[in-house]
Amino acid sequence: MSINKSFLLELQHELTSTRKIIACVPTDQWSWKPHVKSMSLGDLSKHIVELIVWTEWITKQDSLNFHTEYKPLEAKTTEELLQLIDVFEKRVIQAIETTTEEQWMESWALKAGDHTIVEMPKVGANRFLVNNHIYHHRGQLSVYLRLLDIPIPGMYGPSADDAK
Repeated sequence: MSINKSFLLELQHELTSTRKIIACVPTDQWSWKPHVKSMSLGDLSKHIVELIVWTEWITKQDSLNFHTEYKPLEAKTTEELLQLIDVFEKRVIQAIETTTEEQWMESWALKAGDHTIVEMPKVGANRFLVNNHIYHHRGQLSVYLRLLDIPIPGMYGPSADDAK
């Protein structure tokens, strides 16, 4: 299986799961935090959604510099996030489909000014900095929702809330 086909298959399944959990986030509780050191519910949700489009950045650029190129997502509602998932999906599919196997092996770096945070082949950056990062934060979001007593949808099968 090609790298592109692998990423496209994963993208389709995982975006379904991401849509399901983001749809559960109540906009009126976006400022809620489980702890003073935690991200707010809204900021965590925005971060999950913005990570989707990082695949486009990884495939189209040699690096991303937090100090000069990164702007946090500015959505204000859960509905906006769901709409952005649809927009980002199209952009990411296009980016994956137009990336060659050789380009996936090219180096990509995440930087903060002159400091290189991480540098690795684009294929690894997409796996590590995009996909695994999204899954990690989706799990975190499920804990936030549980603490707010909001039913959690199943990601890889039924959840305890899906059981009848």
